[in-house]
Amino acid sequence: MQITSRFTIAIHILGAIDYFHGKVPVNSTLLAQSIGANPVIVRGVMAKLSKAGYILASKGKNDITLKTSLNDITFYDIYQLVDDSAQKGLFHFHENPSPDCPVGHNIHQALDGKLDQVQDAMENEMKKITVGDVVDDLMIAINKNCQD
Repeated sequence: MQITSRFTIAIHILGAIDYFHGKVPVNSTLLAQSIGANPVIVRGVMAKLSKAGYILASKGKNDITLKTSLNDITFYDIYQLVDDSAQKGLFHFHENPSPDCPVGHNIHQALDGKLDQVQDAMENEMKKITVGDVVDDLMIAINKNCQD
């Protein structure tokens, strides 16, 4: 069970755009350096954020901007947007439980609903947290730990 790093990369991108906007031109190079990730991956996540209407990233324009308030973007929104496990499910079942074994034959019936419960609980919590919440905490940390 693992949510891909694209989830945290997307949140990092949004937070960095918010922080750097008006201070320096925000582009994929700056974002990739801040994230410490391959620029190709960063641009791929940016494309999804742009398609969702969260950012405006025009080719040839050297300043990426936010189009949506970060208080209106939940963790669940980002999870649905960038993570394959949102569609496939967090838990991946072993493929061939033996139908000849009493446990193997019945494991799906006993376990599937409980795994769905866990995923539903996680997704419901994700709907309560916004990217704006993260940026608020980020600004507190920056003000405490960094000097511009």
